[in-house]
Amino acid sequence: MTQTPESIIDEEIIGIDAVARRIEKRDSIHEITSNGTIAAAVMVLAAILAVIVANTPAYEAVHHFFETGVTLGIGSWSATLTLEQFVNDFLMAIFFLLVGIELKYEMTVGQLRRPRQAALPMLAAVGGVAVPSIIYMLLNLGANGAPHGWAVPMATDIAFALGIMSLLGDRVAPATKVFFSTLAIADDILAIIVIAVFYGQTPSIPWLAASLGCVVVLAALHRCHCYSSRWYIAVGLVLWVCMFNSGIHATLAGVILALFLPARSDIQLDSLRGWLGDKAVVLDDAYDEGSHVLGQHDFTVVAEGVERVMHHVTPPLQRVEHAISVLVNFLILPLFAFVNAQVCLVGADPAAIVADPVTRGVFLGAFLGKPIGIIGVTFVLVKIGFAKLPRSVDWRQIIGVGLMGGLGFTMSILIAGLAFSVESEVLAAKCAILACSVASAIVGSVFILAATHGSKHVDGASEA
Repeated sequence: MTQTPESIIDEEIIGIDAVARRIEKRDSIHEITSNGTIAAAVMVLAAILAVIVANTPAYEAVHHFFETGVTLGIGSWSATLTLEQFVNDFLMAIFFLLVGIELKYEMTVGQLRRPRQAALPMLAAVGGVAVPSIIYMLLNLGANGAPHGWAVPMATDIAFALGIMSLLGDRVAPATKVFFSTLAIADDILAIIVIAVFYGQTPSIPWLAASLGCVVVLAALHRCHCYSSRWYIAVGLVLWVCMFNSGIHATLAGVILALFLPARSDIQLDSLRGWLGDKAVVLDDAYDEGSHVLGQHDFTVVAEGVERVMHHVTPPLQRVEHAISVLVNFLILPLFAFVNAQVCLVGADPAAIVADPVTRGVFLGAFLGKPIGIIGVTFVLVKIGFAKLPRSVDWRQIIGVGLMGGLGFTMSILIAGLAFSVESEVLAAKCAILACSVASAIVGSVFILAATHGSKHVDGASEA
């Protein structure tokens, strides 16, 4: 959703060269931090570092550090979480807030606002969730299996997969990325539902009622056309506390908050240009060329009024997204990867891990089940005439999307932590997730490069 804006500040209005250079530098930094490929690379490096640290003498010290308690409190209420829980329950709620913002964006102006157009990738996502889960269950129905981990291979990591696709450049059509983004968003919705329904604790009715009360307050704020994001954030924090104590996974508070953030501006955009023109005249009349800026009272009062109005042009949904996107991509997700990808193989039996039904279920479920489900459902829906492939998207691109679907790092590790309580099962699941993510990225990339050799996509059109 985030796009890199060009600098809109004309150098002529900056009176000091050093300030102009700082603004230009800030624009360059923004361009880097809004690059999805760079963000995905940082998360990959964090995961690699975690695996390295986990197999060195530093592992015990790092593990002990993340078991340190952190106390969160509001008034008389307080709760103590380990640093690992703080990352997985609180910081990941901010990640889910960003996921929810992306979802609402797509529902408002993106693919999800046209049900017929969104139906194909969304139903393909259902296939990409169902088939991996079925494969996992079939491999874990025996006495030594762990059927409760059926949801682990169902998730696709949109950040990783789109980052890999970006590295492939014009070999991947823009329409294919849109198709995959819609599919991954639907995938996230299904994963969120699964976490809420199947991997929560025994519900606490009073805390559930309090959570519902917070949702009612959010709805009232939206209904009353409140466009100040700080009120939504304040209620969202209380909602997180209530859901944390309710037995429902607290990260879902982020999605709920995002769905109530206003996506509209409280400024009449069709009248803004004329209003700015009038204010420009007032500023011109109020400006005194011979006075110091501190003496330009009328001028600065009008300028402050324009500044306040222009701040409200951007909807709260976008303001919150701009505030948290860099935090999520360059701190929260890498930190999550580092905390949760610590696969300690020292003293472990590799043969036992490979033979574990959890390993085989997660790996084969994601590596085979994802492409079978995504490609199979898409093929059936197109062949029966229910839908058509998007313009400039061919079957080579769909197969590439299916293969990339097995790259399920973030959400899969989160679900694995909820599904398994036995250390050996957690280790097996994480090994399978990491191995499958690497294998899916390599196989998907190689396939796309081989299948599109000698062709490229320019502005959505394929050229030989």
